[in-house]
Amino acid sequence: MREIARRIGVAPSTVRLTLQRLVAAGLNWPLPDDLTDAALEAKLFANAGSKQGHRRSREPDWAEVHRALKRKHVTLSIVWEEYIAREPDGYRYSRFCELYRGWEGRLSVTMRQSHAAGEKLFIDYAGDGVPIVVDRLTGEIRNAQIFVAVLGASNFTFAQATWTQGVADWIGSHASAFEAIGGVPQLLVPDNTRTAVIKACLYDPQAAHYGAAILPARPRRPRDKAKVEQAVLVIERWLLGRMRNHTFFSLDEVNAASSMRLA
Repeated sequence: MREIARRIGVAPSTVRLTLQRLVAAGLNWPLPDDLTDAALEAKLFANAGSKQGHRRSREPDWAEVHRALKRKHVTLSIVWEEYIAREPDGYRYSRFCELYRGWEGRLSVTMRQSHAAGEKLFIDYAGDGVPIVVDRLTGEIRNAQIFVAVLGASNFTFAQATWTQGVADWIGSHASAFEAIGGVPQLLVPDNTRTAVIKACLYDPQAAHYGAAILPARPRRPRDKAKVEQAVLVIERWLLGRMRNHTFFSLDEVNAASSMRLA
């Protein structure tokens, strides 16, 4: 068997399995002259794809079960009763629940957020700064930081260029955002920037409060502030992508460009 495997360049286990398939198909060597390759393949792999094992009952559509459970007042017991009415020989309730939990455990878990008007303002800085020529004679360039804020319910987006991400600029950008919004939201949701968060903690973050409640996103959980992540992407593509050949000479020019994009 090993010599056969060596000569044809396959694993010995492949040769062993092929010989077992030949016996199961009732075939011997030499093969009949009228046996075509397609017929041989059909005989050798007649049972391929038919899973043998403990799942011998017809399984329900677990995706359909999952959708049904999202409806109000619907329980797994109700769904199982409907299933067993269609499949009297189907799985018993305990096994049904076990299989569903196993299927559900393979889903990618994503928290669905609901937003009330004026409740949350999501905050972040663009990852890349915008280059600004600060000295026309020497051509000296300094990168401006782009502050971005988005209201959860309305998607109203505010962006402002500042020189730093320090406390003074951070507070100033918030004040400008509140003025543009026309009010102050109940919660500010930044990332775990050191400007706002004293100590990063997954469950109980300590934050410095500047006149409004701050609920920082969890570390390494960008989906907690997905709204502003998308807005940052839009700003970056506009200022750094589409306007890559434009030269800015002041923060006011950058802010005018971002306001034009968000208008």
